[in-house]
Order: sequence, then structure tokens, then C-alpha cells
Amino acid sequence: MKELVKTWDKTFPKSERVDHEKIIFHNRFGITLVGDLYKPKNMKGKLPGIAVCGPFGAVKEQASGLYAQTMAERGFVTLAFDPSFTGESDGTPRYVASPDINTEDFQAAVDYLSVNDDVDENKISIIGICGWGGLSLNTAAIDTRIKVTVACTMYDMSRVNAYGYFDAVDEEGRYAMKGQLNAQRIEDYKNNSYKLGGGVVDPLPEDAPFYVKDYYDYYKTDRGYHERSLNSNGGWNMTSSLSFINTKQLSYLSEIKNAVLLVHGEKAHSYYFSKTAFEQLKGDNKKFISIPNAVHTDLYDQVDIIPFDDIETFIRENI
Repeated sequence: MKELVKTWDKTFPKSERVDHEKIIFHNRFGITLVGDLYKPKNMKGKLPGIAVCGPFGAVKEQASGLYAQTMAERGFVTLAFDPSFTGESDGTPRYVASPDINTEDFQAAVDYLSVNDDVDENKISIIGICGWGGLSLNTAAIDTRIKVTVACTMYDMSRVNAYGYFDAVDEEGRYAMKGQLNAQRIEDYKNNSYKLGGGVVDPLPEDAPFYVKDYYDYYKTDRGYHERSLNSNGGWNMTSSLSFINTKQLSYLSEIKNAVLLVHGEKAHSYYFSKTAFEQLKGDNKKFISIPNAVHTDLYDQVDIIPFDDIETFIRENI
């Protein structure tokens, strides 16, 4: 593993109300993961823990770190981490996504918090942002240790990869896409390297859809750019899509017994992912907060829009 960055290189200012340290842990596949652990200053006794990840293609120095630090200010021990193959975490080839391994990453973060001396192992929650919102629900469906799951501005990465945005790709289109991706596998094998799909488009075309402009405004500007972020730079390994196309997430949403909170901006292009997911959840401990006038990336870093009061209340009421 490369030497970890020791300076504060986040996209948000450091809080004087929390202590921060960089930690390492491992998942069940033997991959070493790197995270930022945040604790309230002068904490006493064991506190509830929260693992945070996302957005999809981001790093812990971006939105997940902001969420983690903010929740630590509110009395939680929090862990924002880089998923396998990305950021400061290990795993080769680089910039690969996997519904299986990434779900395991979340579970490994729960492992770490469960044995941390400052955490009440019976009061652990997770927060997933964007594509990691969907992965957080996938994790909640398998991991009974998680008391509360919060998915903010979520994507279902299996759905968007298999069916395209707004479910516009039909079976024939999907077959053609699989053909292109499998042809890319051959090229990657010949070259002994993996072609990247490109991050957020730059320069931004004048006729770009609003959601592309929304991503550009976060990932490609001083607001959210980070040198290790895939979306800010070269993007994912192109053939990562194959795993999501062939593996449906969220197949067991109806079996999640513990509490779930979905938060989404009502003007986000991704709103339909949360709407569909919420319809599949069962039980009176499930809640959907729709934020008026908010777009997708507003819930990445706009602290006057992200409903942290509601998130904290929901977690405390259900742990």
C-alpha cells in the first residue's frame, strides 16, 4: 500500500468540534480499505457508529467525508471510506466497481465499527450517497447488524447500467451494449490494461442535459473537484458495467426489517430510483423525505439543503 496522505485534503473545511484520524481495515475479499474516522471531541463512553460512502465515483474527501464529519459533530463515531479499487484503498485493477465487492465494502466498514472501542456495536447505521445509496440498501438487505440505513439522492446502479437513464434501453439495445463491452474486454486483454470510460465530460457541451451540467458543477469545479476522484478525472474501468448489468441489486428490499430513510431532491433526475425503491420497502419504520426544488448534487454538499436534523432524529429514534 502506498503511503497515506497526511494533510487535510478534503473539499470541505475541517471542523474544530471533532477529532479525525485516517484508518485502515479489510474486507472479506482481502482488500485493504482506507477510511477517515471522525469522533466528537471530548467524547465519553461508547457512541452510536455510522459508516458512510459515496457518491459513486467519488472519494472520501468529498461528500461522504462531509456527511461523516457533520454526523460526528452531532454525537456519532463515523467512518467515511474509499471503496475497493478506488481512492487510497487497495485493489487491482484500479477503478473497478462490483455490486458484490462494494456491498462487502460496506459490511467490512460495519465490521470495523463493531470492534472499535468507542462504538456501541448494537447501534450501527450506514449512510449511502448516490450510487452508494442503492448499495447501502443492498447491504441492509443482507446485514442484520445494521440498525438504520439512510440513502440520499440514490441511484440503482444495476438498473441504470442495464436499462439506461429513465429506463430508455430495451432488450436489443442492451444486447448491443453487452457486445461492445465484451469486445472491449478483448482489447483490454491484448493491451494488458483497462480502458477508462472517462469522468464527467469536460469541456461541457452547450447542449448537455441538465443532469450532466449538475455533475459538472460539482466534480469539475472548485466546489467538489478532487485529484483522486474518478468522476473528476478519468472515470471507471469501462467494463465495470458488465457486473451491474448482469446482477440486479435491490432484489430483497421487501425483506429489510430494520429502519430505512430515503432522502431525495424532487427535481433530481434520479428521483425515480428512490420512488421505486420506497414502494418495495415494507414496515412502518420506513420513511421517504422529498426535498422541494433540490437537484441531485444538492444533497452532496449543500448543508442548508441536506436535512441533517431529520437524518439524526430518524437514526436516534430507530437505533
